[in-house]
Amino acid sequence: MSLLDFSSAAEGHPLLICAPYALHRAKIADLAPGHSLMEALQKAGIARLYLTDWRSAGPEMRFFSIDTFLSDLNVAVDTIGPPVDLAGLCQGGWLSLLYAARFPGKVRRLVLAGSPVDISVPSDLSRMVASLPQQGFEALVSQGDGIVSGKHMLQIWSAPLRMLDVEAALQRRLDGKSDDARTLLDRFIRWNSETLDLPGTYYLEVTDWIFRQNRIAAGDFVALGRRIDLAAVEQPVFLLAAENDVVVPPDQALATLRLLGTPPAWLQCDTERCGHLGLFMGRRALAGSWRRIARWLQSDLGEAAGERSRISA
Repeated sequence: MSLLDFSSAAEGHPLLICAPYALHRAKIADLAPGHSLMEALQKAGIARLYLTDWRSAGPEMRFFSIDTFLSDLNVAVDTIGPPVDLAGLCQGGWLSLLYAARFPGKVRRLVLAGSPVDISVPSDLSRMVASLPQQGFEALVSQGDGIVSGKHMLQIWSAPLRMLDVEAALQRRLDGKSDDARTLLDRFIRWNSETLDLPGTYYLEVTDWIFRQNRIAAGDFVALGRRIDLAAVEQPVFLLAAENDVVVPPDQALATLRLLGTPPAWLQCDTERCGHLGLFMGRRALAGSWRRIARWLQSDLGEAAGERSRISA
């Protein structure tokens, strides 16, 4: 993993964005001007800002596990200087939650955006995993000599892109006539096609332990030698969901609330009217919920609780 530094100053609470280690590269958080989460957070006043850029797996990485990547995340946090604010995107969310539970003193506040944690609340993705025998996933790993091909996964999991899908993700019309529209479309298509290969051990742990056995929510997950109890997670947490998300529907994304030990006054949640990708690169989501998240990260807890009360009222 490369740790990308988007900081504009040396002072302030550091925010580390944990990109998903799943199918696509970290450009999900920095696609293009106007469609970059990193840019939006910078403009919202986050001065110390970092992003994980997970590397595509080579043969020497075939036995890397979830613990391996938790260790890498720990090195990144120590490099930045704890405590950090940690924001997990999609599957980067469950990794961030495991990290915050395993190293509570190193995480000040936690943001989970479109993140699957409690798989007992179903989604299209969890149903698809449940419908396939584990032997099928093991065969996929064996075919790649311990590495799962990102291009192969893209063919299996991703439907052909339509212009409507791209426009929904970016939350803007692309007429194709302007240079800006063509450049943006090219960037999106290139991002979608630049896939990550995954270590077979990690892939099997994710599909079986998280999406089949639901170990994180059930309290049966062991991270770096310690069983994870989400009820012991007491940091302030902000959950963000997408109303039209078929990958991590809002009921699943927000189900994490009931698993945490965070005091109610320190819990925040929001739902955007968009799909899954729109949470991370859509113009309205970046200007809406993510600005609110930036304010929450920069506020004291009394102000955060007050804002929550006003919204609830």
